[in-house]
Amino acid sequence: MDAAAGEVRGTPLDLIRSLRRARWGDVFFRLIVGVFGLSVLLLAALMLWQLFFESRRSISTFGWGFLTGTTWDGARLIFGAAPAIYGTLVSSTIAVLLAVPISLGAAIFLAELAPPWLRHPASFLVESLAAIPSVVFGVWGIYVLAPRILPVETTLKSHLGFVPLFSGRVFGGYSMLTAGVILAIMILPIITAIARDSVLAVPSSQREAMLALGATKWEMISRAVLQYCRSGLVGAVLLGLGRALGETMAVTMVIGKSYNINGSLFAPAATAASQIATEFPDANFNLYRSALMELGLILLVITLLVNVVARLLVWRIARSPEAIRE
Repeated sequence: MDAAAGEVRGTPLDLIRSLRRARWGDVFFRLIVGVFGLSVLLLAALMLWQLFFESRRSISTFGWGFLTGTTWDGARLIFGAAPAIYGTLVSSTIAVLLAVPISLGAAIFLAELAPPWLRHPASFLVESLAAIPSVVFGVWGIYVLAPRILPVETTLKSHLGFVPLFSGRVFGGYSMLTAGVILAIMILPIITAIARDSVLAVPSSQREAMLALGATKWEMISRAVLQYCRSGLVGAVLLGLGRALGETMAVTMVIGKSYNINGSLFAPAATAASQIATEFPDANFNLYRSALMELGLILLVITLLVNVVARLLVWRIARSPEAIRE
């Protein structure tokens, strides 16, 4: 035991000899995985730099006015990103508000309440929804969702028309509300799967201790399980939000075509991703392409900020005194 300790805490010459005895396989493995890990960061940095480089013409032409401008006119080469940013944030917010209660309820059911014969098939089906291509959701949204959203919008307008969100003209189901609903459906499996795994990761001792104190099933889930895994739940929600912010095809197919800021959820709108997808084929001028690149840069920055906020929230929750577990 003393010899081993002396070998570790010996002279610098002993340290050099021990390093020489290191297996080359371990060194090579560390080098390879290090390169792979850094390549991901390098790819993200290169993407950010390329978007910024291609956006220089638009940035120098419009400056900060690009963020507040409300006009997108390719013929006059006047571009503003405010309606696209507004549509991106509002549609994603609608999606999260609709998806989170359903996702968390489904996750709790699959992890805590579902019988064994139903738990695994239902979990598999939920995860399979995440593999459906975006364009399939878009086609389904055109032929199934939009016609069924139309009477819902009409009913909301007739009963809640005094609220600005539910006022204004109804445009056949192609609206901000439809885009939010289809985004909610698309992020449901992501939030549900991650939240279910977070609930399953809670040690059984937490459940048993709560039940031993006389708690009901609901009290055990709400006070022991959800409190223990709340950092994972927050991460699941924000990961779903990140997916909603960047979704393109399905949103483009159901949100309509109207580049303006409208307080009504029934009006057509545009998101940053849908604007890029629809306008890029017509971008015949350098300034036009540069404006689209700047719009993509803004979307990337928003997504990165959401991920940074997600990591900070998870870190803060995990380090809070209530989250410390023995």
